[in-house]
Amino acid sequence: MARYLLKRLALMVPTLLGILLLSFAVIQFVPGGPVEQLVYQLKGRGSGGEAAGGGSSGALYQGNKGLDPERLAQIRKDYGFDQPAPQRFWLMLKRYARFDLGESYYHHQSVTSLIVSKLPVSISLGVWTFLLTYLVAVPLGVAKAVRHGSRFDAVSTLILMLGYAIPGFVLGVVLLVLFGGGSFWQLFPLRGLTSDGWAQLSMLGKVTDYLWHLVLPVTAMVAGSFATVTVLTKNSMLEEIRKQYVLTARAKGLSETRIRYRHIFRNALIPLLTGFPEAFIGAFFTGSLLIETLFSLDGLGLLSYESVIRRDYPVVLGALFLFSIIGLVTKLLSDLCYALADPRLRFEGAPA
Repeated sequence: MARYLLKRLALMVPTLLGILLLSFAVIQFVPGGPVEQLVYQLKGRGSGGEAAGGGSSGALYQGNKGLDPERLAQIRKDYGFDQPAPQRFWLMLKRYARFDLGESYYHHQSVTSLIVSKLPVSISLGVWTFLLTYLVAVPLGVAKAVRHGSRFDAVSTLILMLGYAIPGFVLGVVLLVLFGGGSFWQLFPLRGLTSDGWAQLSMLGKVTDYLWHLVLPVTAMVAGSFATVTVLTKNSMLEEIRKQYVLTARAKGLSETRIRYRHIFRNALIPLLTGFPEAFIGAFFTGSLLIETLFSLDGLGLLSYESVIRRDYPVVLGALFLFSIIGLVTKLLSDLCYALADPRLRFEGAPA
């Protein structure tokens, strides 16, 4: 196991370098870079979004007309574009080795502090989505497997498929119209994670207000996840129920409850456990851009999208670097969870 861990950790370095190199190379050819956008803003020819529509060289040439060459050279130097691309990439790698993600072009603050400031929203959405998905979907999948073919199984499957078929953003709009004061009832707040007077509330009031704000966005996010986890749990249970060791356990006189939860459920959890770390970490950081936009939640999803539109390259590459590390570590944890769940697995190839 130790040898396998060292090998996987060593492979993470070239993988991470490859991700950064490819992303950095693609960025060099993206039109409407930060220099071009600032030139357009200084010339009063529109916002950064308008500048992003044209080609990089053409936009810069048009923006140069009437602009002081010394001022343009200073802008390039401020953004670091006075240096060749290989040198800029090397300097970026040296900063990232110290976990210095640089400074945002647009927000004028460190990328690390910017990401940290957006974490409360993404963590709130991710944690509650993850917990509700697994705490509800796994028991529901077990119940559907035990009652396979019954009316309960058919009705619950129909409801799950409807939830899976409706996109989260569309469901969010429906929830806002129904319960957010659109055309029917105003039961839940429309935006944010807390109310304006949240600081003056009691502890119980703060918790209640926070949870009340999360009802609609979390409901919109978990609707599609329920079906996937529930069906996976049910199919895993059904596959284990048909195996020979279940018949053997019944022949020995073991109770159905013990067979179901001591043997079948433990083996059926293996497919879920392999994806458990990835789902847990992903729930923190992936979030949903559309959900955050719909409910006016300023999280990492919205930050990433705005950074791409504004060509805020330090934020784009810094977030990519951080999430790539998290993704690589998560895949390693998934393999380790598989080994813990199935003792027959040996990474070194030794017999079980």
